[in-house]
Amino acid sequence: MKSIDGVLPVMLTPFTESNSVDYAGLEKLTNWYIDNGADALFAVCQSSEMLFLSMEERVAITEFVVKQVEGRVPVISSGHISDDMDEQIKELTAMASTGIDALVLVTNRLDPQNKGSETFINNLNTLLDALPEDVPLGLYECPVPYRRLLTDEELAYCANTGRFSVLKDVSCDLEVVTRRVEIVKDTPMAIINANAAIAYDAIKAGSKGFSGVFTNFHPDLYNWLYHHADKDRDYSEQLASFLSLSAVSEGLGYPKNAKVFHQKLGTFDSTHCRVTSDDVLEKFWGLGVILDQIATTGQYHRDMIKKIA
Repeated sequence: MKSIDGVLPVMLTPFTESNSVDYAGLEKLTNWYIDNGADALFAVCQSSEMLFLSMEERVAITEFVVKQVEGRVPVISSGHISDDMDEQIKELTAMASTGIDALVLVTNRLDPQNKGSETFINNLNTLLDALPEDVPLGLYECPVPYRRLLTDEELAYCANTGRFSVLKDVSCDLEVVTRRVEIVKDTPMAIINANAAIAYDAIKAGSKGFSGVFTNFHPDLYNWLYHHADKDRDYSEQLASFLSLSAVSEGLGYPKNAKVFHQKLGTFDSTHCRVTSDDVLEKFWGLGVILDQIATTGQYHRDMIKKIA
């Protein structure tokens, strides 16, 4: 079982203007993540618009990313979106065959009607029995269609199976993250926080990395914070503040605003998004200026890091 830790970007899915997957853009994007400090990649997740991808697209995207990565970093993927358990088994079995390093189960799909722990555990055991035992698993508290946080008991149950390598924690609560780190400490599972506001404190508390949406803007800065913050603790606090404040703009049309950012970088051509057809630059006044400020200030921090090094 490979370790899944460090900076774990939640990958975008580039589309063409005609609404097909832009594989040329996806190739450039995959390399951009790795060139900019990704320790692993989350190929199909909410940021990938997985609820708007067919099963065939989810599998094809994951296979493409695995092929492009060529073993440089681990690749994990999810993409089970059905309520029905038989359909989920089909989705997950297909995804398990793509060569990924961990197959990620979405917590709200294990309890679609939010009935509680008994339903969650029963459905989990159904999937554990159906899925290949040689494929490591992960968990993801995806906030859509609803955020289904694990109880401590559910987390311990999953971790103690020995089959899980990672939890993408979406509690956004430092106390919860800290407690979860303790719960899984003697198991193969790593807790990876997804909330930018607590990113640095969560790392100091034992979170094994970061996997928030702003890994689509500056994964290299999160990489430095995770791997090199000890070089200058005072500066690390300044960097953490910038990362937290810039992430507030998630509410201004994400993931389309991230696609605008990458269009400006030249990673891919189209900002087409299946989640929304809005022109986010028009809808959210000042967004263009904010994205430019994020880019400019990000470069300032890169220059600061070079001086520290």
